[in-house]
Amino acid sequence: MKTMTIALRMTIVTLVLTGLLYPFVITGLAQVLFPWRANGSLITDEKGQVVGSELIAQGFSNPAYFQPRPSAAGEKGYDATASGGSNLGPTSKKLQDRINDDLKRLKAENPEATEPVPAELVTASASGLDPHLSPEGMLWQVPRIAKARGIAPDRVKTVVEANIKDRTLGILGEPTVNVLLVNLALDRQFGKPIPIGTSREGHAVDN
Repeated sequence: MKTMTIALRMTIVTLVLTGLLYPFVITGLAQVLFPWRANGSLITDEKGQVVGSELIAQGFSNPAYFQPRPSAAGEKGYDATASGGSNLGPTSKKLQDRINDDLKRLKAENPEATEPVPAELVTASASGLDPHLSPEGMLWQVPRIAKARGIAPDRVKTVVEANIKDRTLGILGEPTVNVLLVNLALDRQFGKPIPIGTSREGHAVDN
């Protein structure tokens, strides 16, 4: 009984310390010191509506927007509740077929891009939610963006270059660009593009 009493007390103390006090203290400190990060790094548009998170990629089908890396997270990709890779190896025929299909699609959607397709645009990240591309992966898409928005490519390139995040401490990692932040910057500077399936007069049309 003495041993059981000691074990019970220890269990209660441990539960209170690690299950209640520690989470409350850490959560409170996070809300005070960096509330934006603690609440998911949520990004809002000019109306104050949440449009996504700086930490989680999302798909863009409109040709006027930059596209992120492909995603194997969830059935349709970019599912934050199903983060993960495809787990397909380099010898997998399924992976090779998927990459070949993506290559054909990217070349068809970006006929003005003369350089080879960057590898990151056909390879999914381990999480399937990587919100960043390299500057090269972004700049490769510039001609399509410029054509879809009816502006000069140099203007789109300037927006991309203004959003390049350098290496951490100048030595760790590689320069990156957040796809969602650049797409929002394009909307702020050049206006939102016409939604797919809508005419310039606002009428629905066939795709």
